[in-house]
Amino acid sequence: MEKLCFRYATEKDTALILLFIKELAEYEKMLDEVVATEEILKEWIFEKEKAEVIFVLENGIEAGFALFFHNFSTFLGRSGVYLEDLYVKPEYRGRGYGKGLLKKLAQIAVERGCGRLEWWCLDWNKPSIDFYLSLGAEPMKDWTVYRIAGDTLQKLAE
Repeated sequence: MEKLCFRYATEKDTALILLFIKELAEYEKMLDEVVATEEILKEWIFEKEKAEVIFVLENGIEAGFALFFHNFSTFLGRSGVYLEDLYVKPEYRGRGYGKGLLKKLAQIAVERGCGRLEWWCLDWNKPSIDFYLSLGAEPMKDWTVYRIAGDTLQKLAE
């Protein structure tokens, strides 16, 4: 495999980021849950700097992306990298771009002194699960994800 080319997203990539998010959501059968807009992404990724995006390129064309941010482990006493989304367009799959993105994120985590790289995966997504396991990732079997959002979040905040 030839050397992969990556680049960090800039504000001018906001529409492209939203396109990747929507394509991923469609693959995950969750497109109806996407409420993000270019304006929202611009604000939270580029103005408030709450997340980062890297693209993997083929011949200068964005073939895939990863959106990530820092979390914190009290047990480790330092930050980690949390991968929110990883997506490679179907026509570019099988070329090592997904593995390349994860390797790049691991490099970023190590360079920044982070203690871990983690993400969630849908239970039904066997191809991704098999891929992650092949890289040595370990499922967190003793943990259950909980979420409060929307009206429930508003009510709890009152």
